[in-house]
Parts: sequence; structure tokens; C-alpha cells
Amino acid sequence: MDTTLDDPLVGRVLDGRYRIDARIAAGGMATVYRAVDTRLDRVLALKVMHPALAADGAFVDRFIREAKSVARLAHSNVVAVFDQGTDGPYTYLAMEYVSGCTLRDVLRERGALQPRAALDILEPVLAALGAAHRAGFVHRDMKPENVLIGDDGRVKVADFGLVRSVGSVTNTTGSVLGTVSYLAPEQIENGITDTRVDVYACGVVLYEMLTGSKPHNGGSPAQVLYQHLHEDVPPPSAVVPGLPAGLDALVAQATARNPELRPSDAAALLGLARGARDGLGEAELDAVPPQARAQARSAAEDRTGVIPRSVDVQQPVLHTSRLEAAPPAAAAPPTRRLPRAPRRGPLLIVAGVLLALGLGTGVWYISSGQFTKVPNLLGKSEEQAKSQLSAAGLGVKRIDRKFSDAFERGTVMNTDPEGGKRIRGNGAVTLTISRGPEVVSVPDLKGRPLEEAKAELTKVGLAPGIVTQAFSQDVAQGSVISTDPAGGQRRAPDTAVALIVSKGRPVQVPNVTGRTVDQAREALEGLGLTVKTAPEQVNSPSAPGTVANQSVLAGAQAAAGDTVTLTLSKGPRQVQVPDVTGQDVDAARGTLEGLGFKVKVDRPFLSFSNTVESQSVLGGLNAPEGSTITVKTRGL
Repeated sequence: MDTTLDDPLVGRVLDGRYRIDARIAAGGMATVYRAVDTRLDRVLALKVMHPALAADGAFVDRFIREAKSVARLAHSNVVAVFDQGTDGPYTYLAMEYVSGCTLRDVLRERGALQPRAALDILEPVLAALGAAHRAGFVHRDMKPENVLIGDDGRVKVADFGLVRSVGSVTNTTGSVLGTVSYLAPEQIENGITDTRVDVYACGVVLYEMLTGSKPHNGGSPAQVLYQHLHEDVPPPSAVVPGLPAGLDALVAQATARNPELRPSDAAALLGLARGARDGLGEAELDAVPPQARAQARSAAEDRTGVIPRSVDVQQPVLHTSRLEAAPPAAAAPPTRRLPRAPRRGPLLIVAGVLLALGLGTGVWYISSGQFTKVPNLLGKSEEQAKSQLSAAGLGVKRIDRKFSDAFERGTVMNTDPEGGKRIRGNGAVTLTISRGPEVVSVPDLKGRPLEEAKAELTKVGLAPGIVTQAFSQDVAQGSVISTDPAGGQRRAPDTAVALIVSKGRPVQVPNVTGRTVDQAREALEGLGLTVKTAPEQVNSPSAPGTVANQSVLAGAQAAAGDTVTLTLSKGPRQVQVPDVTGQDVDAARGTLEGLGFKVKVDRPFLSFSNTVESQSVLGGLNAPEGSTITVKTRGL
């Protein structure tokens, strides 16, 4: 049913600029409208937070964080954000309008996609997320609903509303943010997120594109969470027989339950996806899958929201500090409880006492103790707020001023009591007025140990970003070489700062093959390297007990403390020597060299024979692989 006509915002001009023409979609936190920017005369999408959430500072901050994060990315596969503002109870984002549909619409309509189509959608999604990850952000809510496919075929990632800085901890005590079907195990269990939770979600999305259904199904969200924690995502070919093994492997890598086994970020997964595509033939890419439609699912399962960590005891138990799941039990029939009769005795006693004190007391309380609601003043100027409070018969108790990225300078960012709360008619309200965004200077962290540097960034209000390593001649191992942005630059609070950490001075690894273990260990440990010996030995030309192979090749660079694993030799493999007497010399040479021997030909003086008369190792005996066999021709 079309409810556009029932929406109070349709037909309204928001903030004196954006004319709202139609509602596009509604979610748990915001509604998206098609609107026209009357100043620039262009169509755009307007994402408006539900007014009931506008008084919640955490939701407003998340909304503003989306605008700031996406504005920094400026990537062709990310839905652009043009503007952000507040109009009365409405906080909004003005975004790029993409005429088309979502990936969810495509999956509902077509079911499973051809491998080529699935990869054509996955790769630009990973390119967009890769840009976000390299900029220090995690999306945290990847799903088909947030993948837009334009009428012109462009693919864009939307809804960075749950974005967080890389390295920040999202450990909610009582809830998990995200969408059940796409949550990574560590997201569920610990609430801690990094770039690999987006990699996991993209693996689930790829599985869904290839099969037309989600990998984990359950009768309740808790059952789906349990499956994420305890069951691997099955190979897509188990649902769609004939899918190439390369696509099974790609899904398995992206959805490994251990985050250490996944690609480190979306850019790394993009490389694997392109490699998988290169390994497929044209027929495999264009194979038509069976049109198995995705199973019907309740809308609540695909909606981003807050999942309580405490659910019915018939389902897996989600604790407040650490989400753990028990196997789902069979649902028992609900036990109907009879309503408990109200306890009237104490109420009657209280009523009797009040009557005994006299009716006049009650009348005085009602007339002089009336309550009124605090008006919603968020985003209003200081003068407007004072005027509205005065009109409501309320006063101003105190004015505080604080920095804010979410509210313009001079506007109300908080009230105490909050808007909508009841207060006595002659009460007073504390106003907190925004001083505008606070700018933070990036500290000079060169030479500081990594953990100390991270603590310093957090202390000044910045976020530790991606950590990479590099060799350095002058910075101690484990300490910071440089940062991006560099020290001294000024940035808004919560900006992610990438850290480049020293691996120490580079060490050139020597060649220790052929040496004894003690000789090799002495040479390597003398350079500050750690030496380990592999448990298995191998055949090699080296003498038994000497080094056959080394894990870091000779001439390569390593850092002090890096480990070099030595594999010891069992000596050459023994090979049975064939009898080549009577054969032509060239034929004998080919036979022996084909078995790994070296061949030497001994021709007597003035001999013109080309026939082997004898050989240095008799046929049927064993000789070390790689050793020399001498064949002698017949003399005069």
C-alpha cells in the first residue's frame, strides 16, 4: 500500500531549501525521500532521521558521522553526501539520488545470479569498501539493501550510518548493531569490529548472489546468530551444483569464522575476486543458475537494528558482556499465565489517609503543581530557545557551552530535561549551546612505541587507524616512523590516523644451505634472526644432516627477530641404475639423465665405436640421485 500521501513531510520544503516529493524507503532509524534542491535545481535523496531519535545524542552523532565519513571518501562507487542539517525536529542528510534498484530487489526478482553478474556487482562494492578501509573506516552493515544498482549499471554502496574508525571498539553492553544475516562471528561474540567484518559480510552477500538464498537460516535471529558462531558458511556449489571451485574458495576465504584467516580488508578481497574471475572460462562465467528464489524472510531479519543480548530462554542466550550462543532447542508451547489480581489493600489505605487529611490538600497539589512538556529545542538558536521556553512558562536554569561536530555554532545541542520530558510549569531548563567543531592537532609520534602512540591519539580525541610496517635505519623496531596525517596537522575529533611502524634495520639473509645446523644457526642468530628447524627432513643433494632449504631465501631482507625455518637433508635419493651396455651412447645418456644422473662418456684412444661396452655402476645397483655415471665405449 502506498503510504506516501500519509507522510507529513511529503510536499514540505525542509530547511527552506529541499522540497520533498516522494518517500522512497523507510528503515528503523530514518526515512529516505526523493527531493529537489530548490537552490541548485537538482534531484537528490534526503535521508531524514526519525524525530523520536533526534533527541538521542548517540543517534545524531552516528548520523553526522555518516555525512563526514562519506564526504571524505569521494569514491565513484560510494553514494555521495552533499549536505547535512537540522530543521526543527528533523535531522537530515542530502545525498546523491541513484535512479535504479537495490541488490535486494534484484535477488528477489531473479534469485541466483550468473557468476559473471555476481562478480560484476561484487568488485565495485569491494572497491568502495577498500577505499573506506584505506581511509580508516569500517562500514559494519554491508548487505544487499545497501548496494544500489543504477539504471545505467553503476554500482554504489550506501548507508554508512554505522561507520566506525578502524581500530575503534564497538563493544555494546547489552546489544549488537547490524543485520543478523551478515554479522561476523567476532562482531556477535565480542562486539569488536575491524575491516574484516565487512569482508565477512561481503562473503555472505556473494554466497547469496550465487545461490539466491542466505547461508544461515533459522526460526529466530538468535538461531541465525548461533549458526554464525558455530557453523561454517557452506560452499555455494552445495546449493547450485556445477559452480566452479574457485568461487567456493572465494566465499570460504571471505567467510572464515576465524578473522585471522580472512583477507585483511576489502582491497585484499578484491584482488582475490579478480584472481577468481581470471581462473574462470567464459562458459563458467555465463553459466545460468537454477532460478531458486531466496526463501521468504521476515522483514525484521534484514533490517539494521539493535539486537538485544537477552532473549527467551528457549533460544540461544545472549549475555550482556559477551554474547555466547547455546544450540537452539525445540520451541516449547508457550505457557499462558493468568493475570494477577491487583493488590487493592495498600491503595485503599493510602486513599483513606488522603481523604482523612482533607480534600483541600489534593486540590492545592493539582492546581499549583501542574506539569508541562519541555519543547524540542535541538538545532534552535540560543534566542529562539529562550523565546520558546518563555512561551511555555519555563525559565533558563543555566547555559553551558561545548564543542560539537553535529550542531552549528550557537545552536542548542542538548537540554536538561530533554525535549518532550515533563517538568513543573514554573521549572527551569539547562541549555547546552554548541561552540562548533573542535579541531585537534595531530601529535608528533615519531619514535614512540606503537601502544603508547595509540594511547596518545585516543587521549587527544583522534582514532588510531590502519597500522603498516616498514624498515627503518633510525627508528627502533616497534616504534612509529610516521603518521598520516602528519604530526602538527589539524583534524576534526575522531579522525583516523594511520601509523607506519618500524620493523627495525633490514637484515640481508645469508645462504646457509649445505651447512650444518650449528653453522647455519650461528650465522643467522648472529644477525639477530630467530632460527627454527622443521620437523620433517627431505632428500636433497646436500649431505645428510645439513641444511637443504631455508624459509627466507638468501639475499632477501628480514627484520631482527624474524624467524628463519631450516629444513634438513636426508641426503640424495637413491635411484636404481639401469643396464645401458650395448646401447647407443646418446640413448644411454638420455636414459640415465632422465633418472637424474649425470653422464660422462669415456672413449678409448682411436675408438670410433658409439656403443656402450661398460658402465661405472652396474645395472640393478642403486646410486645417489645427481651422481655421475661413466659409460665406456668399445676400443680397437
